[in-house]
Amino acid sequence: MAGLARCALQPSTKLAVAVIDPISSAMLRAPAVLIVFLLSVARHGRSQSYNAIYSFGDSISDTGNLCTGSGGCPSWLTTGQPPYGNTHFGRPTGRCTDGRVVVDFLAEHFGLPLLPPSKASSGDFKKGANMAIIGATTMDFDFFKSHGLGNSIWNNGPLGTQIQWFQQLMPAICGTGCKSYLNNSLFVVGEFGGNDYNAPLFGGKPMAEVRTYVPQIIYNITSSLEALIELGAVELVVPGVLPIGCFPLYLTLYPSSNKDDYDEIGCLKSFNNLSSYHNDLLKQAVSGLQSKHAGVRLMYADFYAQVADMVRSPETFGLKYGLRVCCGAGGQGRYNYNNRARCGMAGASACSDPEKHLVWDGIHLTDAAYRAVADGWLNGTYCSPGILLR
Repeated sequence: MAGLARCALQPSTKLAVAVIDPISSAMLRAPAVLIVFLLSVARHGRSQSYNAIYSFGDSISDTGNLCTGSGGCPSWLTTGQPPYGNTHFGRPTGRCTDGRVVVDFLAEHFGLPLLPPSKASSGDFKKGANMAIIGATTMDFDFFKSHGLGNSIWNNGPLGTQIQWFQQLMPAICGTGCKSYLNNSLFVVGEFGGNDYNAPLFGGKPMAEVRTYVPQIIYNITSSLEALIELGAVELVVPGVLPIGCFPLYLTLYPSSNKDDYDEIGCLKSFNNLSSYHNDLLKQAVSGLQSKHAGVRLMYADFYAQVADMVRSPETFGLKYGLRVCCGAGGQGRYNYNNRARCGMAGASACSDPEKHLVWDGIHLTDAAYRAVADGWLNGTYCSPGILLR
């Protein structure tokens, strides 16, 4: 789950040119049937193109908006030891990971520049923009205030506001020809919902009450998708929420002595059931929208299934560790996580092999994991339909 507040969550407080084409090289060694398949993949992947990518979300996809706002980057994100961003960029970038996030890999695949944060004053947004911001929710502040959770929401960048930010950029992006331009752009909307559930869960609300929020959250996501379609969006990726019961933060804060509270891969059932409920309703909503908009392609990205599979069998994705945190509390506990020594804080340290880890800081994934997620969305293994399958 996402935006999961401030990268290091505080629940208690408020892609070079190669000389040899790898596909051609593979064909030299491949049997005839495989050659046909490789040719198909090559034609398919290379024919796909977009004008731009526009992203909306929270800390799972923020590429720097929180750090370009008036308050600037918080110290734990920029000066902590080790800093976020130390793998790919070699410096903090406002991303809640050691390197890149999913939208970065999507941009690289399609030959587009990495998405600039929409709040960047000198940004060129014609080839993409990222409205996502750490801590973002689906619902607005009034919703949480009405449930006695006003103090749990610290960032005013909900989904509706992000769409307003995008609308403000549209004149510079496409002038008066926005429909045709946006028709050939890729929109990534989410995931959304993670922080909507974090606030009440960490605020002490019972699970039964939190589940009653889900239909309202799905309604807001659906309405926002409708708004983007009205603006001209035709290709939209809609990710579900992650299996929060598999994240070391939750596993550490809510341990149970009852083994029946855990599933076969060591995740907390009750929290994952909440994620599954959200995703079931979201898939129904996406299907309904698809039926309503015949000329639009809505792609449901199954974040939940892929992350669960990565926990179950990290080796399948080129990883080694599923539930063990890379940037955490120096070997403390089963998951290398201590809420008082989170990544970027005193007492925390990063592993020397983040490329082998699924989880970066207890709640966000690593650069290596996000690359695998992007591949799953592109080829359709964990996205229906796959982004390349049009």
